[in-house]
Amino acid sequence: MTEAELDQLAINTIRTLSIDAVQAANSGHPGTPMALAPLVYTLWNRVMQFDPQDPIWPGRDRFVLSNGHASMLLWSVLYLTRTQAVNAEYETLGRPAVTLDDIRRFRQLGSHAPGHPEYHLVSGVETTTGPLGQGIATSVGMAIAQRWLAVRYNKPDFAIFDYDIYSVCGDGCLMEGIGSEAASLAGHLGLDNLCWIYDNNHITIEGSTRLAFTEDVAVRFTGYGWNILYVSDANDIAGIERALTTFRDTKGRPTLVILSSHIGYGSPHRHDTAAAHGEPLGVEEVELTKRAYGWPENSDFLVPDGVREHFAAGVGVRGAEARRRWEDLFAGYRAKYAALATEIDQMQQRILPEGWDRNLPIFQADSKGVAGREASGKVLNVLAQNVPWLIGGSADLGPSTKTLLTYEGAGDVQAATPGGKNLHFGIREHAMAAILNGLALSKLRPFGATFLIFSDYARPAMRLAALMELPVVFVFTHDAMGDGEDGPTHQPIEQLASMRAMPGLTLFRPGDANEVVEAYRYVMQLRHRPALLALSRQPLPVLDRSKYASASGVARGAYVLADPPQGKPDIILIATGSELSLAADAHERLSLDGIRSRVVSMPSWDVFERETQEYRDDVLPPEITARVAIEQASTFGWERYVGRTGQIIGMHTFGASAPLKALQQEFGFTVDHIVATAKALLQPSKAA
Repeated sequence: MTEAELDQLAINTIRTLSIDAVQAANSGHPGTPMALAPLVYTLWNRVMQFDPQDPIWPGRDRFVLSNGHASMLLWSVLYLTRTQAVNAEYETLGRPAVTLDDIRRFRQLGSHAPGHPEYHLVSGVETTTGPLGQGIATSVGMAIAQRWLAVRYNKPDFAIFDYDIYSVCGDGCLMEGIGSEAASLAGHLGLDNLCWIYDNNHITIEGSTRLAFTEDVAVRFTGYGWNILYVSDANDIAGIERALTTFRDTKGRPTLVILSSHIGYGSPHRHDTAAAHGEPLGVEEVELTKRAYGWPENSDFLVPDGVREHFAAGVGVRGAEARRRWEDLFAGYRAKYAALATEIDQMQQRILPEGWDRNLPIFQADSKGVAGREASGKVLNVLAQNVPWLIGGSADLGPSTKTLLTYEGAGDVQAATPGGKNLHFGIREHAMAAILNGLALSKLRPFGATFLIFSDYARPAMRLAALMELPVVFVFTHDAMGDGEDGPTHQPIEQLASMRAMPGLTLFRPGDANEVVEAYRYVMQLRHRPALLALSRQPLPVLDRSKYASASGVARGAYVLADPPQGKPDIILIATGSELSLAADAHERLSLDGIRSRVVSMPSWDVFERETQEYRDDVLPPEITARVAIEQASTFGWERYVGRTGQIIGMHTFGASAPLKALQQEFGFTVDHIVATAKALLQPSKAA
């Protein structure tokens, strides 16, 4: 069999595996895998530096399938290349990431061939893609990370980080706003290690793209500063390879390859029909399509002799040789640059360097207080110097979120200075969150900042960070009504409850500057969970820790801040954030009236819920049912802590436009109101 015949046999194997898997599942998208099989074959078997035997070696090229509904493309190629499975501790397991049985059980429970690429489930998947546009936006973070890593670690004759990022996308990815946000920033930064291949097939679920998408994509991306290449036939593997060679030779700009295809390419019967809509072809159409490919019509999940060997001789040999060269290079690098090699080892394992928390600030008691954002900025400027690969920025709000790294040498990430520590995302919250994911997937430790209210714009990518178990840090300030006069559009109400409901996301709302420090101390040690810090705009009193419990209790999610001098508490006051000092003051007032109260600081529900039942009962004794929770946000969810007989001082509206003190008075966030609420809960003898 000639090389060209082997190429076509491998391409048709990808196509027919995809067709059969979708047909067996009675669910999925066969059309795009049929059309793009030549592209994915060319990328994997002719172009990419990827070793199936070690799919996480740091020098590999990255492949992102942004149109993730075409996941059978990825499952087919991972199976055919014999890509090996790796566990969460970065150990190769000696078994394939995807088996033929997984493909037979496509989209079924327990299969390693799910409906969309899932990073945490299948080795060889570089990022979870599902919502369209997320993949291409995440790939921008990967490209930023590669350039940053190269600046810090590459040395003359030691190109340790020298790889490219390829992302396949469709019309939907380019229609979604996140795609535009990310493409604009990629062009601004001149990310010439980034190539998007756009499957220009003119079809979406509702029908022709003429219904809603008639713009000139090439002109748009030219405006973004991208290099535009065309391949007029998706079956032209030589043309695809030439375009990808041109991409690698292009400097100073990212590349968009516009690849013209037809949904269901290769099937003369089903162009632009059900194959585009997530439907199987049907038994008759499967047979007709296979006949068009010269394939046995009644075969299921056929992998002809020689196909897997063809991949082994292509990407298998090329990838193994590339990895061996890299390992030899890194051995020499380690001998010459031992400290930097150790950093790379630690970063790849998500291990913090020794002394990562040295010199963290300790805030003295101060009634005038320190804003949560101010304390956060001080902490970040220490951490970024202690952890070289901690980088981040904000969505155009650095001066307000206090997340600018201002120490000497921090620098900005720009096209001419890709090794800076300050990222400027522009007013692009959605893309910012996805780019943070790309940075984390590249093993950097990223943080991103905006106002808490704008978490609504970042939320889809935040959800994927939680789904992928990435240790991204979201620093969200202006966490309540502290920006008063801006009014309801800028006052987060339901956001805390919403984020607390997200599985896998650890949320902290610290109550003073020292709680901010301890929240960071906890968050930095997370290896497989994203975290959100909700921080105040306005100064919060720094509590006197000689009088109140140590802020180290933050590490347990909730802790007893204050207890009555004698006797068992009559009532428990639970608070977070800016309301913690109000609860402490109410505690003092109640004491003067002979009422014994306990103050519980609860900066993190998530962390507290993972404590033992014994500890939780110690903090919130079940027999003390008189409880008041205080938080400038939705009351939703607080019932679990105050019970049916407790009270919640929270928000039931979207707020109002007024100075902060007026808002606190209007909505009951005052010591007087807390004291009155507590007294009303107690027996008449206590409330007298």
